[in-house]
Amino acid sequence: MSVNINKVFLAGNLTRDPEMRFIPSGTAVATLRLAVNRSYTGRDGNRKDEVAYVTVVVWGKQAQVCQEHLKKGSSVMIEGRLQSRSWETEEKEKRSAMEVVAERVHFLGGRRTGPGGEGSESSNTTTEEGEFEYDSA
Repeated sequence: MSVNINKVFLAGNLTRDPEMRFIPSGTAVATLRLAVNRSYTGRDGNRKDEVAYVTVVVWGKQAQVCQEHLKKGSSVMIEGRLQSRSWETEEKEKRSAMEVVAERVHFLGGRRTGPGGEGSESSNTTTEEGEFEYDSA
C-alpha cells in the first residue's frame, strides 16, 4: 500500500504586504512572503536561530481577504500543500520554484482595521471555500 501526503502547516510573519493580481478569468491571486523562525541548540551547546522564507500563493475570495486584512509583519498560520512550478525565461533558461498553495490562512494576533491600523487581538480565518470567519479570542 502506497501512502502519499502533501500537507503543510507553517506559522510566521509576512515580510511584505500581500501582492495581488488577477488572472485572465478574473480570479484573484495573492502572493505572500512568509518568514518562519526556528530556534535550536547547536552541537556546541549554543542557542541558534534560523529563518526560512517561504512563498505562499492564495486564490479566490481568500486572496482578497488577505489583501484587505494583512500587511508586512502580520502573523499568520498557513494550511496548504507544496507545489513545484517550472517555467522558461525569455533567455530560454529553465527555472523552477517550490511554493505553498494555501488551503486556509489563519490570521493570528491583531486585526488590521484600516490603512496601517491595528485593532483588537483576534483570530481571523478564511476557509478554502472563500468564506471569511471571524472568531474572537
